[in-house]
Amino acid sequence: MALSEQFLSTEDLHPIDIVEHIAEHHEWDFDRVADDQIAMAVEGQWRTYSITLAWSNYDETLRLICTFEMEPPEDRMAELYETLNRTNDTCWAGAFTYWRAQRLMVYRYGLVLAGGQTASPEQIDTMIATAVMTAERFYPAFQLVAWGDRTPEDAMKVAIAEAYGTA
Repeated sequence: MALSEQFLSTEDLHPIDIVEHIAEHHEWDFDRVADDQIAMAVEGQWRTYSITLAWSNYDETLRLICTFEMEPPEDRMAELYETLNRTNDTCWAGAFTYWRAQRLMVYRYGLVLAGGQTASPEQIDTMIATAVMTAERFYPAFQLVAWGDRTPEDAMKVAIAEAYGTA
């Protein structure tokens, strides 16, 4: 059953209510931080990602932040930032940044719903899935640059390569 089939009408639902329902549907650990914010943990292949979604009435935007801890060596920061630039050149929806003070790699995306638009459960589920899939795709490249002494060019080849089949 499609996620939207579980709702008669999403027009009157708050976007974070939809996110909470999706988290329950996938059996993710979550915490409704406030009426307009939810935090959850989503398990990936490489690690568990912390995902926060927040609704802003001011600019009618549903913001997603997907983070994972990363403490790269100081002498590899220039290469890591170059890798981030190369990564963001390939991301059409969302972008990565590194929050140095918090030691977090961050993927951010905002879904603008101006004019009273409503996000569908499928849109929100896709937002979350895309965040995790993108973090999973580029995680090895960030690791190779930070700890494997690989160049950003070499590390990006790992992220860009498509894997086919199963091991």
